[in-house]
This record gives sequence, C-alpha cells and structure tokens, in this order.
Amino acid sequence: MTPPPTLVELRAGDPISRAGVASQLRPRPEIRLTSAEEGDPDPHVVLVITELDEHQLVAAVEHGITGIVRRGEASANHLVKVITAVARGDGHVPADLLGQVLTQVGKLQSELLGPRGLYFTGLAPREADILRLLAGGLNTAEIAAKLSYSERTVKTILHNVNVRLQLRNRTHAVAYALRQGLI
Repeated sequence: MTPPPTLVELRAGDPISRAGVASQLRPRPEIRLTSAEEGDPDPHVVLVITELDEHQLVAAVEHGITGIVRRGEASANHLVKVITAVARGDGHVPADLLGQVLTQVGKLQSELLGPRGLYFTGLAPREADILRLLAGGLNTAEIAAKLSYSERTVKTILHNVNVRLQLRNRTHAVAYALRQGLI
C-alpha cells in the first residue's frame, strides 16, 4: 500500500524561487503542494538556502527548522528525500552546518547553562551519578562514601534536583530519571 503524500506548503522570498521549487515537487506523487489554508497543523520546516551564517543558523534552529538544503543541491530527488525525512520527524542538516550547530550547543552549555547549574539533559553529571546509585539501593551514607562527598552534599544535590524539576521526593526523582532515560 502506498503511503499518502506528504503535504507541503511552499513559501519563498521571490516568485522565481517559488516557481522553481514548485516545478520540481509538483510531479512527485509522494508530495502534494498545499495552500496555507489547508496546511499541516503540525508543520515541519525545510529551509532551502544559498548561504547561512552562524547567527542565521542559530535563528533557524530557534524557529524550529529541522531540515536544511543548499540551493545548489536542491534537486527534486534530494528535496523529496529531505521533506519526507523531516515529515517523519527526522532532521537533515548538511554536515558542516551540523558541526556549527553542535559547536553552538556546546557554547550554550558551557557559557550560559552550565554556570547556572542547568543542563540539556536536565541533570548535571553528579546529579545523575547520585540518582543512579540511589536507584541501585544505596542510602545517603553509602552514596557519599562511594562518591567521596559528604552526606550533606548528597542531600543538598537531591534537594536541588527535586526543587528544580518539581519532584516530590527521592523515589519520584529516581522514577523521573529512569522514565526520561537520564540514568
């Protein structure tokens, strides 16, 4: 059975670009061009670019763009491949741009989030270590001895995790970490 076509609402900064991309996509049975009125209620965005500097790349990510294609590589086959991948929930970013994104994420973590005690995963490495040991059945004293922390430090770390993530107790913290795949 053939899957239904992926709905694509095409937007372009100029009519020539719009007509060019439309002419590549219109004949493809796996794509159906739509208007804004009938567009996808949960849109995934593919950006076709000529150039993209570091700041524009970060802005694209902030705006939820999950697919990027260079204009020179925007053949019908490549566009369809990227559009269908993005519609499935996958991302597509050229390798060099992916490197830039990862560099920006690292900077964000080390310069902005880390100093404030925040992490993309939701847990600092030592918080995850403590929750992992707690999940393994160790008590506060055993965790402190194993990690060379004071019992007070272990209790403070657990308290901070519970407050920051709005959890009720240690059991809730361990359950949360397990469900989220953090430990």
